Amino acid sequence: MSNTLKFKDKSRSQFFATVRKRVDSYFIEKAISPHANGAMWVKASFFLVGYTLLYGLILSNLFGLWTMLGLAILLGMFAAFIGFNVSHDGLHGAFSSHTWLNRLAGSSFYLLGANPYIWKITHNIVHHTYTNIPGHDEDIELAPGLVRLDPQEELRSWHRYQHWYTIPLYSLASLSWVFRKDYVKFFKSQIGHHDNSSHPRREYIKLFVSKALYYFFFLILPFILLDLTWWQLAIGFVLMHVAEGLVLGLVFQLAHAVEGTAFPIPDEQGDIQAAWAIHQMHTTANFAPRSAMAAFFCGGLNRQIEHHLFPKVCHIHYPAITAIVKSTAHEFGLPYLENRSFGSALLSHFRLLQVLGRSIPAETVQPGQKNVARQVPVSQE
Repeated sequence: MSNTLKFKDKSRSQFFATVRKRVDSYFIEKAISPHANGAMWVKASFFLVGYTLLYGLILSNLFGLWTMLGLAILLGMFAAFIGFNVSHDGLHGAFSSHTWLNRLAGSSFYLLGANPYIWKITHNIVHHTYTNIPGHDEDIELAPGLVRLDPQEELRSWHRYQHWYTIPLYSLASLSWVFRKDYVKFFKSQIGHHDNSSHPRREYIKLFVSKALYYFFFLILPFILLDLTWWQLAIGFVLMHVAEGLVLGLVFQLAHAVEGTAFPIPDEQGDIQAAWAIHQMHTTANFAPRSAMAAFFCGGLNRQIEHHLFPKVCHIHYPAITAIVKSTAHEFGLPYLENRSFGSALLSHFRLLQVLGRSIPAETVQPGQKNVARQVPVSQE
């Protein structure tokens, strides 16, 4: 496979230019900023204050073991919600028009035990550009050899059971992030085919200092202050991250690994024969678009189509621009994939894991080709 990949828009589609113009006009006509509004500040404050309060309650040593365990699990969930609702927008530059404020919001990622700098490379640059492209998007390489989300990966005997064991594996995602993933990604020479061989000196310092601080505040300090044995503390820490990892893993995977989403293969020249925006429409799906609860807790990640097309627009505005994006997609004859609920999306993900564990699905064609891909029906509004 070529180390470089280009999106070749031979049809010269006007889809993205049209939808971008219409979305821009929406903000101009409404005289509102595409960044955070009052409701967004309330959301961000709720999750940050809730996280701080939960951490403080645990360190207060005023509760019994089972209560502290429940608080630890809830703390893990709040960490994931901060990632969705605060960190994600900040790291995309969507939270504010001020760079320093985006940087501050993005720094909340440290509260998850994760590194914002590495996330911007793996997510903003690689995943958002090369979504679902085998060999380029490492988000479909969850556990190479064990979980098969890349249709080109060798099919092994145990993959036929992956629809049963993959979802529980998501619960380990956060622990991997804290102790392994950031280090591995930071020192890899390439992420996908992105050159990752050189980093500013300050990022080395930030990586190790932030990790040391996280270990101190979540392992050493609780051991000093709480009436817990080391193994009781370890159980609480692990279950906190199990909750965090399961929430993170499920929400992210339901956007790109459900029935109907494509896993395009570059042509012989290493190119995708479609415009980038059209590629996004074939590789991305929404879920629970009418759920106020999903919108509040998932930070707009239940509307991944709008996010991938407009990553610098704060997620608080996604419900308002959804109708624009959907109608424009239909106007240009493009798919607009969505599952009506979280449950239907989860079931669709389960079925796709089952298919990928047994065969190479037809959705591996180029999105620019005539729709010979088996567009498995996704629940429509």
